[in-house]
Amino acid sequence: LIEIKYGDLLTGGPQVLDKIEEAFGLHGLGALTISGVPGFDQHRQRLLHLAPAFAALPDDIKRQYEDPESAYNFGWSHGKEELEGGKKDLHKGSYYANPMMDVPCQDHNLVRQHPAYFRPNLWPKEHLPQLKDAFQDLGRLIVHVGMLLMEHCDRYVEMRNPTAQPGKLLQVLHRSRNHKARLLHYFPAEGSEPSYQQAGGKQQQWCGWHMDHGSLTGLTSAMYIKGNTEVPNPDPASGLYIKDRHGEVIKALIPPGHVAYQVGEAMQIHSGGLLRATPHCVKAAAGRQSSGIS
Repeated sequence: LIEIKYGDLLTGGPQVLDKIEEAFGLHGLGALTISGVPGFDQHRQRLLHLAPAFAALPDDIKRQYEDPESAYNFGWSHGKEELEGGKKDLHKGSYYANPMMDVPCQDHNLVRQHPAYFRPNLWPKEHLPQLKDAFQDLGRLIVHVGMLLMEHCDRYVEMRNPTAQPGKLLQVLHRSRNHKARLLHYFPAEGSEPSYQQAGGKQQQWCGWHMDHGSLTGLTSAMYIKGNTEVPNPDPASGLYIKDRHGEVIKALIPPGHVAYQVGEAMQIHSGGLLRATPHCVKAAAGRQSSGIS
């Protein structure tokens, strides 16, 4: 993936616009990384270690933090999504929250009409009280850096299209009350179970082919844990894959310490097609070497 240094993001310059075109433009992969973000490593370590801690809580406790009224788009969600073939996905669990505000909307009519966007956050204050601050600290940092990146995306669009509305992409993020963050936990395969392996030896996808529908998605690199210890990726073939403009599938590596950003369909529309979303999927770690690793 194309890399932009955080310092260059702050100072700007033509090389930033060149990299945005190379990554997000017509012939790009729709993704890039930002390196050198102050505090990112610490916030990532702090939050990602809490994913298995919450997942290990008893099921009756975790159910207290489910929100069916939002179609499980706030709080804990496990077994609500479907894999290929319609099978319930029990391999992963997700914790959803708005990282910027706990109560995004006071209008009860809007909350009823759009519960997946406007319901209040749900935090395990009694059972894992440290999750709230860790989740929001990392989420807010990713949003902050994303807004810096969006300023340059606006500059690029305005350079390519003089009739474009100045600052439109950044205004969309600034005005939004619907920032959504998702902490993902993939449960370890049990015993001798071939982790995430489909019949016939085909590698299963943790997340099937899709394009993001929002403006900008921020991502960290994955953390692999066995017991309470962080371990290397047990399967180098696992991870994020992107389909380029020619239909070629390319593995997209997010280096340690980098924040990755992907273009969503909303930004493609708002940019007049100058910045393009791309189909992508996440392939699961496979093989017996992945057993016991979350």
